[in-house]
Amino acid sequence: MTDALEMDALWEDFHRAVNMTSAELAAWLRVGDAGETTEPLPDRAGSETGQHVLAILQKRRTDLTEADLRVMEEVVDAVSEETDPENEPVAGDTARRHRLMTLGHDPLKA
Repeated sequence: MTDALEMDALWEDFHRAVNMTSAELAAWLRVGDAGETTEPLPDRAGSETGQHVLAILQKRRTDLTEADLRVMEEVVDAVSEETDPENEPVAGDTARRHRLMTLGHDPLKA
């Protein structure tokens, strides 16, 4: 994935799929991991993928690594699949929304 045009397209697709700001995603990851008695440190909250998406949001395009590009492709594919019109969400499907928000996509913002 070294082609500049492919990288530009992936960058745009990723930022279209990830419609939450880094602050919104960081807050969501902390909320998702908060427990009744304990919670992780703020910079360790959330899934590994959620943390990686957050890190990508805080980078410039020129600073992306191969691992970043793989995660970006995975996120774009996952969000596309989940938001496909054939996979129409059911009202009140909070588990689906929360799953997408962990990737940085809030379907209610779309």
